[in-house]
Amino acid sequence: MNNPRKYRRRFGDRPDGRRLRTIDPLFSVAAHIMKRRAGAANYFSGTLNVAEAERYLREKRCENMPGLGLLHFFIAAFVRIVSQKPAINRFVSGRKLYARTEISVNLTVKKELTVQGQETTVKMYFEPTDTIDIVYQKVQKAVEEAKQEGDSNKTDRMARLLNYVPGFILSFVVKVFEFLDYFGLLPRKLIDISPFHGSIFISDLGSIGLPPVYHHLYDFGNISAFLAFGATARNPLRSDSPKQIQFTLTLDDRICDGYYYSGVFKLLHRILKNPEMLDTPPETVAEDIR
Repeated sequence: MNNPRKYRRRFGDRPDGRRLRTIDPLFSVAAHIMKRRAGAANYFSGTLNVAEAERYLREKRCENMPGLGLLHFFIAAFVRIVSQKPAINRFVSGRKLYARTEISVNLTVKKELTVQGQETTVKMYFEPTDTIDIVYQKVQKAVEEAKQEGDSNKTDRMARLLNYVPGFILSFVVKVFEFLDYFGLLPRKLIDISPFHGSIFISDLGSIGLPPVYHHLYDFGNISAFLAFGATARNPLRSDSPKQIQFTLTLDDRICDGYYYSGVFKLLHRILKNPEMLDTPPETVAEDIR
């Protein structure tokens, strides 16, 4: 298997990304014109045929993988797409474009499905060679830990600590965080617990009976993609229609162009038609430009 050569960090890089120095000038200028993620967001929506994916997941659940579902599938698919289309894992920070040095996926987890149930965020790190079996293990472990009673991770503890800070001081603290993040000086430990830093935020709204929403991108942090999807359903006008899901995807327009995004969607459809691709590591791992 061919993996990218190891990169040596240079001046101007961040703890979670390396600065792209050979990028098309148009992208460099765009980061100064579209200064915030909210103003640079593209919103996609559509339906995906998940018949083959569901058949595949049923077979995998029989292989001692209880609870394996579309959430695991889409995380594994994203990891595989990043391994072949690394520009989807870029981000803009401080009006500069970076290639993320890791694949990190953020999820919101509700400890109990009640109105009073505490909500938390988990962040999971993946390798571009991870198969769906590895993804399943990492997701299950992270979710089980997150569902423990009380403040189960460092994100919870940080949020509770900040909750005790008076409002005017908290505003100042947030401005300091924004300043440090802008210049790439935010400590690695804070990036690791921040729900606003990561490759993608994924929301399985079908699990709580909601259709997918068009979710905004956070101006703080560096998440460049937000995926939401609903429950599986058939076309009510056709009894023989395959199972489908509705999805919405919010993407940062500044990280790559429409042609590149088109290639990302084509690869996703290929994985949906041939989900067994996720059983083995990719033959090669593509590297982003320098």
